[in-house]
Amino acid sequence: MNGKENVNEPQSELNSEVDAEANLEQAAQTPAERVSATLEEALDKYSIELEPYQVEMLKDYCQLLWDWNEKLNLTRHTDFDRFVSRDILDTLQLADLIETGIEVLDFGSGGGVPGIPLSIIRPDLQVSLCESVAKKAVALDDIITKLSLPVPVINARVEDLLNDLNYDVIVCRAVGPLWKMGLWLAPHWHLFGQLLTIKGPAWTEERKAARHRGTLQDVELRKLKSYPMIGTDSESVVLKMWSSHKAEPPHAS
Repeated sequence: MNGKENVNEPQSELNSEVDAEANLEQAAQTPAERVSATLEEALDKYSIELEPYQVEMLKDYCQLLWDWNEKLNLTRHTDFDRFVSRDILDTLQLADLIETGIEVLDFGSGGGVPGIPLSIIRPDLQVSLCESVAKKAVALDDIITKLSLPVPVINARVEDLLNDLNYDVIVCRAVGPLWKMGLWLAPHWHLFGQLLTIKGPAWTEERKAARHRGTLQDVELRKLKSYPMIGTDSESVVLKMWSSHKAEPPHAS
């Protein structure tokens, strides 16, 4: 997790926000009628079409990620159905919104989602991964090296990294509630184009909490799209955030 903890924040409130995300993950189980034995089967089940070379690279990524996951907790999505219905589906939502050929930072990358699948699905993008936990950064670097992807892995807190580097788009998923993201990025909104983040159905409550804490001052927030969270009755959303001191940055449509 990136950013410094605010010692004045009630731990019980933070725990409830984390628990809510974990409960959604637990609820979003694959439909029980048929378990996919291969990535190809899972892609077909969810009507996702990719280039053959992309499928092969994603299979290699799955194997590398799951091998590392036996030594280090990187993902709960350890079968093809959950990988496709959550990780690939979320990545595709982001991929459709990012313009061609720009620089993208995935912060709090963890096991590499969405950054690694995004770099495979959108090879025109210049993707970098930012991970503050050293052991996870080592795992990501090993995975990237074995996949031969031109993706830098930076072991740093996002707020420290943005002191030196700028990006057109920052993407993230499941790194923390909106108030914490606003806290981490507060000094830097004017230094990058926009943030695209994936959230669950509790995003409106997160927005309210962030506004109450004052961590989204001078930040514009817009919901770009919503889509079903497969296996639940809930929806995921893609939120776009940018500095209110700048015109709204463009996104693909």
